[in-house]
Amino acid sequence: MRKLRIICLLLSGIFNLPALYAAEDIPLSAQQAQALDIVTAPLRKQDAEAGAGLPAQVVIPNNQIRVVSAPVAGFVEGMMVAVNQEVKQGQVLARLKSPELIEAQRAFLQAATRSELRRENLRRDEKLFQEGIIAESRYLATKNDFTEVAAELAENLQLLPLYGMSGAAIQQLRDRRILTSAVEIVSPMEGVVLEQLSVAGQRTEASTPLYKLASLSPLWLEIAVPLSRVAQTGEGSKISVPAYQASGKVLSVGRGVDSANQTVMVRAEVTEGAERLRPGQYTEVMIAAPSSAIEQWVVPNQALVRREGQVYVFVQNPGGFRVQAVTVVSAAAETSTIQAPLRGDERIAVRGVVALKGAWQGLGGGE
Repeated sequence: MRKLRIICLLLSGIFNLPALYAAEDIPLSAQQAQALDIVTAPLRKQDAEAGAGLPAQVVIPNNQIRVVSAPVAGFVEGMMVAVNQEVKQGQVLARLKSPELIEAQRAFLQAATRSELRRENLRRDEKLFQEGIIAESRYLATKNDFTEVAAELAENLQLLPLYGMSGAAIQQLRDRRILTSAVEIVSPMEGVVLEQLSVAGQRTEASTPLYKLASLSPLWLEIAVPLSRVAQTGEGSKISVPAYQASGKVLSVGRGVDSANQTVMVRAEVTEGAERLRPGQYTEVMIAAPSSAIEQWVVPNQALVRREGQVYVFVQNPGGFRVQAVTVVSAAAETSTIQAPLRGDERIAVRGVVALKGAWQGLGGGE
């Protein structure tokens, strides 16, 4: 009770001071500040990394993942690579045996033979027509037959690459006319084997997955950024993963909010040090604060006061305290990051703020 009476007397003395003080200045002696249990602390400049400790998961960009499947039904003769193995583009991953491939090759060779016969017929009838020996109708009928067979040949030719035959293998089939049931499955990219999805001896249908491959550089980070920090995160912001000496930049900021934890998913690309990260792992990420002409400072939440939607701090000066409007950049459990035109050598009230707010209101600065 005695302390409460002292505070009331001090505040009443402040309220009765002459009007020569502006409403943003609170005159207060050192003795009065001590009696009101007002404690000050120096400003702490915000570090360059404003997003320290943000949780993130390492993921592989979608365009760097490939699922290699069986192009034709058959059975797996051999799996040539294993999980975690690095592969080159064009490297043989698996070998299949397929009766369907034999049928496709047979149909192709038959169409090629018919095409050659129709071509010879067309050359003969074209010459005979030019010499006036045969009628034009016969020449046009022969030409039409050749066109139909040529279309059939083209159709069968297009099926062979879909069945896993390379250009060299197709040319060898044309030249030697030897059928084979062997299908070699090659890697479409340079990367690492993430999963083996089939085994040797297994019978497969067309499109049965065999391997999952990925290129692991660059990698993405999916960062859970609190809603209060999203405004300070933009495309191109620098990010770092200190534990793994990795760095990169923000690619996109999500538009939706996770209702469970009120975070926004921010996607970043790791361009340096990606080889030290593992897809699927969780880590902590720092997002660099955007450059600003106004400095940013970290203050305890109890140092902030609010009035009509505006936030203020009390800055100590020789005559007492000055009321300084600030902008809250981000807020955490115990501290907030603010922007304000401050030099950095000031001290602000971090305790007894309620008493200072009462004094300010009594001077006409409050409601």
